[in-house]
Amino acid sequence: MAAGADGAGPDAARIESVAMAASQQGNAEAEQRLRSWAARGMPVAQRELGILYRSRPGQQEEAMRLLEQAARSGDAQAAFHLAEAYRGIANGTNPASARSAASAVPTAPQAGADSLQAASKSSASAPAATISNGNSPGAMAWRWYLAAAEKRHAKAALMLGLLARNGEGVPRDAARSARWLEASSELGNAHAMFLLSYAYREGQGVPRDAARAQHWLEESAEHEYPPALQELAMAVADSDAERAGHLLKEAHEHRRNNWNRF
Repeated sequence: MAAGADGAGPDAARIESVAMAASQQGNAEAEQRLRSWAARGMPVAQRELGILYRSRPGQQEEAMRLLEQAARSGDAQAAFHLAEAYRGIANGTNPASARSAASAVPTAPQAGADSLQAASKSSASAPAATISNGNSPGAMAWRWYLAAAEKRHAKAALMLGLLARNGEGVPRDAARSARWLEASSELGNAHAMFLLSYAYREGQGVPRDAARAQHWLEESAEHEYPPALQELAMAVADSDAERAGHLLKEAHEHRRNNWNRF
């Protein structure tokens, strides 16, 4: 919907539609609209323009500036994309952003008490030094994922679980990882459910619990996560060959049709 008669700006759906035209069709007029809206301080436009600029090597610094502006205005998706950019720098997969960030590293968001109760005890009580090592890219990635997760961004919570498990940006901590995986699972992320099932099965960061492991495996499969469907098929193959066959077929179809969904 376009701007209303009262002079209000476009809504989020309208901005995202224009952003799609700019990114997928290379529509110059659409990109100009995005720039105009972003200049007016609209967080969704800042986020979408930042995402567009991230795909252009010569505009990485501006992309990160726009994403940070939107994230600081409370846009969880912008915070997630900014975290992704910093993780790319930390892993060496985003050298263009690394060069840009080296000249102007922004201040990390202040870590507050987590709003997600499943993960709050670990992250809120840890000293700052254990959460962040200054403004290193890995620490910045953690902080911005945290900012997004605090706004119930399921994939950001998943990423915090992975970072804590692997020791990226924070010390390796299996218990913290499991708490964030549980938080993400409760928000409906099938990948997190699958990893949480494994954590309960192996006792990684949580007590071994076969029943909870099975519960989260079933939940992940119910959410059509291909690895969960495949593992569940293997688990029931001896007792229910017909169901196993259906699960394997479903896993194959979802791998083919939803390869970038998770």
